[in-house]
Formats: sequence, C-alpha cells, structure tokens
Amino acid sequence: MTTDPTRWFWTAVAVGLWLLIVVAVAWSRIRARRAAAARANAFASGGDVVVVAFASQTGLAEELAWMTARSLSDAGTGARVVPLGELDAAALRAAGRLLIVASTTGEGDAPDGVSRFVRQTMGASADLSGLRYGLLALGDHTYADFCGFGRALDGWLLRSGAEPLFDRVEVDNGDAGAVRHWQHQLGQLTGSTIQADWTPPAYDRWTLVERRHLNPGSPGGEAWLLGFAPDGHKPEWVAGDIAEIGLPATADGSNPGSREYSVASLPVDGRAEFIVRRMTRPDGSPGLASGWLTGGLAVGDPVDMRIRANRSFHGPDVATPLILIGNGTGLAGLRAHWKARAGRPHGGAWLMFGERTRAHDAFLDDELQGALMARDLTRLDRVFSRDSGDGRYVQALIAEHAATLRDWVNRGAAIHVCGSLEGMSQGVQMALTEALGAERLVELTEAGRYRRDVY
Repeated sequence: MTTDPTRWFWTAVAVGLWLLIVVAVAWSRIRARRAAAARANAFASGGDVVVVAFASQTGLAEELAWMTARSLSDAGTGARVVPLGELDAAALRAAGRLLIVASTTGEGDAPDGVSRFVRQTMGASADLSGLRYGLLALGDHTYADFCGFGRALDGWLLRSGAEPLFDRVEVDNGDAGAVRHWQHQLGQLTGSTIQADWTPPAYDRWTLVERRHLNPGSPGGEAWLLGFAPDGHKPEWVAGDIAEIGLPATADGSNPGSREYSVASLPVDGRAEFIVRRMTRPDGSPGLASGWLTGGLAVGDPVDMRIRANRSFHGPDVATPLILIGNGTGLAGLRAHWKARAGRPHGGAWLMFGERTRAHDAFLDDELQGALMARDLTRLDRVFSRDSGDGRYVQALIAEHAATLRDWVNRGAAIHVCGSLEGMSQGVQMALTEALGAERLVELTEAGRYRRDVY
C-alpha cells in the first residue's frame, strides 16, 4: 500500500470525477422522466381522458399519436399519450377509451419497443371487457404481411373482450386518404369536427453543400456521402433521428412524396449528413429518390427536409458501453452514435461493420481510424464479403468475438443494429441469439438495450 501523497491525490481526483459522472447521469435520467411525464399529459385536461398509445419503429406512429391527441384536445376531449409498451392488461382495463397507432416492421413484426408487451401481455389471456378502442395500423403493401402487427393486436383485443369504437383503419405507406378516415372517426368520437387535414411539421429549406463518392470501383452500387446545410434555421436532433427529404415533382406533375434517411451527423457538425446508395432498376435506370440525390441534384441546389425524432433508435447515456453493428449504408445510422461520444468520457464504443471489398468499400476509413486514435471508438472490427481470404458477413464477427461481446453485455452494454432488413438483420439476430441466448436477447430488447434501424 502506497504512502505517496501525490498518488493518493490523483486517486481521489479520479474517484471524484467518476462520482460526478454518476450523479450527472442519474440527474439527467430523472429530468428526462419528468419531462416525458409532463409531455404525456400535455393534453390531459378534464376528467374524461382518452389514452392514446403508440407502437413506433421509426417515429411516424408516435408523430401520428401526438397529432391524434392534439386533435382530441382541440375538440374538447382530454388525451394522454403513452408508449404501448408501457401498458399492461390492468392499465388497458383502466383506460376505458383507448386509441392505438401501431406500426408493423419487417415482415409483419411488432416494433422492438413493444417486445415485452407482445410476449407478456398479448401472450396471455386477459379480460378487457369494458375497454373501447380504436386502432390505426401502419404498414406497407410491398411486404408480405401487410399491417401484420396491427391486425394481430386487433385480434387479441377482440378475443379479450374489448369493444371496437370503429373498424380498424389501415394506412398503406402513409396514404393520406386513410389518415383522413382516421380523422373522421375522431370527429365521430368527440362529436366535433376535426380539421380536414393534418399537416406534418413544415419542411425546412436546406442546401446541398457536399456530395462525395465513397466507393469508386466497387462491385456493388454507388454509395455517396451527402451534406446539407440549414438555410436560415437552427435545427436540433440527436443520434438515431431520421430525416424526411421531399422529392421534386415528376415529369407528369405528380408528387412523389418524401423518402426517409438515417442522419449520420449531429447539429454540432453544422449540417445534416447521409450515406445514400444509388439504386438501379432492372432496366438500368436509377431509382427515383436515390438517382436524384446522387446525380440530378447539384451542389448548391436547395431541398426541402425535416428531421423527426426516432426514439426507438436513440442511444443510451455515454457512460453505457455501446456495441454498433451494421452493413453498407447502415453505417450512417451508427456514425452519429459514436460522434455523440466524441471528446467525452464514455463507457466504450465498439463498431462491427461489413461491406463488399476492403479496397473500394471501406467507407470513411480515415475517419474511423481517427475515431480510434481519439478513443471516440474503442474497438473496430470489419469484414469484406467479396475479398478472397475473407468472404464473411458482419454476423460472422459476432460469432468470432462472442466471448468478448458477452463480457460487454454483462457490463451493461447496449446493442444498436443498422442496415439492410434482408440478409443482414436476420443473420445478426441469429448470431446474437447464438452468442447470448434467446432469453437474454429478449431481455435486452425489452430493456431497450437491443435496438434496430433496418430497412
């Protein structure tokens, strides 16, 4: 045991700094819980309050839930907004009147945030007689099991004795007509006229300031880093959030709507950055959105964009170890997470990433090496599926480093996965199940420590 007063002094300083970090994290969590509670009850005036629950994967269902609550409040009916995953059978019975906005992700799956609800609440019989509910189910007809989770939820509510206020409303890929039908049903519920159209948050004006080809010579599709500077406004967002980019009208004058992209930067960077893959149709022509963004749009041109919260892919506090897993353009959704730890003491950040070739597809290699040197990233493992001598996909890294991954998880690590739905996400899910066990992975999902942004 040392008697050197200098070493005792620096030990005391280190312990003191650690305690300050612990206190700061605890206080930030308390403030976040208080803010969330206040926001949830923002429209809950009056005695007859309708509970508006959402099950969201990318933030759209939550956005529509808040629009629903605001419309109810404007019509004189109080509303309280809650994540569906926070409710159980007793809370559903107590609700009396319930409106649910539920997304379906992947091939008919429930959003990750309601994993516990699906397993524990929907997996058991319940007596919900006395509950009256309405359901807005969001889906995409290009997937086989359209609105699969919404339909399963509706069936379970009916079997449990709940009474529908009106027939389930299904929305295909944001169809405005279906959303207006939901508004009509709200009008019937409140006995008041609901505004004819819901207007989402207005687009802001941005300017394309950089477009850089990330993988010239790649055997795969072109990948581009795009940078947009805000024009006359100061947007705020956090790692994990999503941007909607409005597309220009087509040659026949029709409006193609918008496309969503994971934001790969933070407000401190002064611009919103994205990694976009140029898609090619069977006839060789470029995809509508990716072709315009990677070619038709010129540097200096304006675009319409809005950034919305995607809470299901927000990161943990910086003291929590973070494992980032992805492939291809999924690097965009992971990049903001390690950037959020830059220059700050943190619990560790480990990136596992897969692409085609090291020579052409080592996206942002200089930046990754710099992040390692600065300790913003504490570990980097990559595989390249088209390289001789490698030929592996990112899920192979999970199997190879399973023991280390278990150690990180046992230290409280969160796991974030971003990239392609087909192939990658299923392979990663299987590898994580093998490494951690099915029950442990369910526990991580239900605790918000396993999150995905796959497309």
